[in-house]
Amino acid sequence: MIDHSSILSVGMMIPDPGARMARPARTLLTARTAIGGRFAAAWCVIRLFAVRGLLAGILVALGAGWPVSTVFAQSDYRVGPGDSLKILVFQNADLTLETRVAETGTISFPLIGEFAVGGLATGEIERIITRRLREGGFLVSPSVNVNVSQYRSLQVQVLGYVNKPGRIILEQSVNRVSELIALAGGVTPQGADTVTLTHAGEVEKHVEIDLPALFSGATAAGDPVVRNGDTIFVPRAPVFYIYGEVQRPGQYRLERDMTVMQALAAGGGLTPRGTERGTRINRRDPNGKLALRPTGLDEPIQADDVIFVRESLF
Repeated sequence: MIDHSSILSVGMMIPDPGARMARPARTLLTARTAIGGRFAAAWCVIRLFAVRGLLAGILVALGAGWPVSTVFAQSDYRVGPGDSLKILVFQNADLTLETRVAETGTISFPLIGEFAVGGLATGEIERIITRRLREGGFLVSPSVNVNVSQYRSLQVQVLGYVNKPGRIILEQSVNRVSELIALAGGVTPQGADTVTLTHAGEVEKHVEIDLPALFSGATAAGDPVVRNGDTIFVPRAPVFYIYGEVQRPGQYRLERDMTVMQALAAGGGLTPRGTERGTRINRRDPNGKLALRPTGLDEPIQADDVIFVRESLF
């Protein structure tokens, strides 16, 4: 009598040819994967050491909640009195601190003591701390990150026809004219469309900024960066005057490319006794002399023009 359980046991002991063929392939694949994994890991370690300082700075900055763009935006900023610095030493929390630059341009750091940072970029301060920690035998290979957490040495004046003229303390290293005008409350209705930026320094440099063109184009090239000690001045907008046979004689803001017809419309139009043919303009010539002359409705008007509308004879 055939024992079926024995046959089943023997059948289970016979190796499957397909399985026998698959095992070496799986072993080879596993070996290749392991070798590739070790090579990739080794390559990652090499790359990590090659950019160790950069990665450390980015990791520290991210851990502190700083955006990476802010880390690189400060590379050309020069630290000054009143600025607050946040100094982080990677994997050394006891050396992490936030300090304020003294009026003498110095700060005090643990294990190092007091040293000057006024006029230095954050990268230069990082190198000083790194070198002193290493040369003093405190750390073998320190990774230091310095970031300006609060700006107090950057001050700009915004004057003229703005809602809040005065001195503004900047809170970031990169500031543009449009941002400063916004901080000053914006331009008043009497303010001009063109503002003047004066760079402080040995030789003052004046830059004219066209605000309507700036905001319509939204290009950074027309919105210059403001530096410490600069002055932004918003002059009064140009005006013209109209009197005679108009509904609302007086002074009006001169808009761009404004014509005599538009000026009459701004004055409410002619009275029943007024005539367009009797319109005259009082305008100063290059020598400063005021001359009265006839004008057409499509003629562009200039700043400080005085428009006179005569009474009709009939």
